[in-house]
Amino acid sequence: MKYQRHNAIRELVGSAPVTNQDELRRKLRRRGFEVTQATLSRDIHELQISKGPDGYRLPNGNGNGGHAANGRPAVEEVLESFGLQVRRAMNQVVVRTVMSGAQPVAASIDYEEWPEVVGTIAGDDTVLVICEDARHATEVESRLRAILES
Repeated sequence: MKYQRHNAIRELVGSAPVTNQDELRRKLRRRGFEVTQATLSRDIHELQISKGPDGYRLPNGNGNGGHAANGRPAVEEVLESFGLQVRRAMNQVVVRTVMSGAQPVAASIDYEEWPEVVGTIAGDDTVLVICEDARHATEVESRLRAILES
């Protein structure tokens, strides 16, 4: 059942704009799949589907094509789409984003698995990147700022 549901999700997201999980859930229901929001969130994560300004999109299958080695959107692609400003505060880096842009930015940073990053917390338009110490936060700030300014 999961395999068929994943195929249906890929087809729905790949064929027409889907802007939110509720819309995707309704479309799946019309195809005979009753899913909870939690299940749908897991499916989206497992399928490496990212959310852009125009809605959900499938990962690019051509080489890396803007995706990290793990197949998820590279932080460069996501930060260029959603990032506005980067600032450091002690061992933390604050990334300001467009509205609803914090989740994809935080996820892309998490997926990079940078050793100096302990974790991220995302609100609606702000990401808090927690680093091991101030020196590592300075490195992460420089890396993110270079992406934004490129």
